[in-house]
Amino acid sequence: MRFVRVRLPRGGMRGGVVVGDEVVLLPERRYGAGRGFLALVREAAQKSMSLASYLELKIRAEKRLRRLKYSELSGGGEGGPRLLIPILPPEVWGAGVTYLRSREAREYETKAKGIYDLVYEAERPEIFFKATPSRCVGPDEVAYIRSDTNWAVPEPELALVLGPRHEILGYTIGNDLSARDIEGENPLYLPQAKIYKGCCALGPAIALRESVDDPKNLMIEMRILRSGSVVFSGSVSTSSLKRSLEELVEFLTRDNIIPPGTVLLTGTGIIPPNDFTLSDGDIVEIEVEKIGILRNRIGRLSSRGRRP
Repeated sequence: MRFVRVRLPRGGMRGGVVVGDEVVLLPERRYGAGRGFLALVREAAQKSMSLASYLELKIRAEKRLRRLKYSELSGGGEGGPRLLIPILPPEVWGAGVTYLRSREAREYETKAKGIYDLVYEAERPEIFFKATPSRCVGPDEVAYIRSDTNWAVPEPELALVLGPRHEILGYTIGNDLSARDIEGENPLYLPQAKIYKGCCALGPAIALRESVDDPKNLMIEMRILRSGSVVFSGSVSTSSLKRSLEELVEFLTRDNIIPPGTVLLTGTGIIPPNDFTLSDGDIVEIEVEKIGILRNRIGRLSSRGRRP
């Protein structure tokens, strides 16, 4: 079972439940709000029900719920209903060097050799702040690369949506756009390489925890299209994650104030070749089984108005 947010042409925003190829729209407007998913979580908890059971109950109880074709929402057709970012997280955090491929790439790009090898083998993972709601974009929206980078890449990742007790409520897809040249110049530049306008794409849905039997056995695929042609593709299984999801959550929340709805990106195992960089107008498609396809066009931020 998956939760989505939908913008309707004349009906505002609604939360919805994906059932087969249909989206069953929930009637209350609050479920279409940026954190409407959390409202459902609270209501289910008050009734001592799992979120999946609570949603099934709501769908059965309402006989006249509007239904839309899920396949027609992808792409955000002009003037029609379209998918929105499934939740506006109060915070987005990232975990780095959780796949062997990530360790190799980070070692290649940095001038401070050895530090990422140490992180990969260390007890403590790399955890970093990634984004606020204003820096996040949803499916079919423009995600950005920095104006001052010459080496930018997408980072496709399984993303965890955390609850009020730091429990994993569900899973979505994240694109942790990064400037590899800035990060590689000095590890202290990591925030500048990671955090900026439009740096984090999330969506298209939240797969409920109950509907994903084994999150450490999901296939992640990425395709990058340029002028209609695929210029890079890759895949990895979350079984290649070195650390458990629970371990990453524990380190994030240790002595830290993490509000409900926070999203944790779990790291990437798909990295384009070292001579590849994203260009303005590229299309990035990230597919994770049981969640869907997150598709974004890439734009380059303008340097106009930058202070000297």
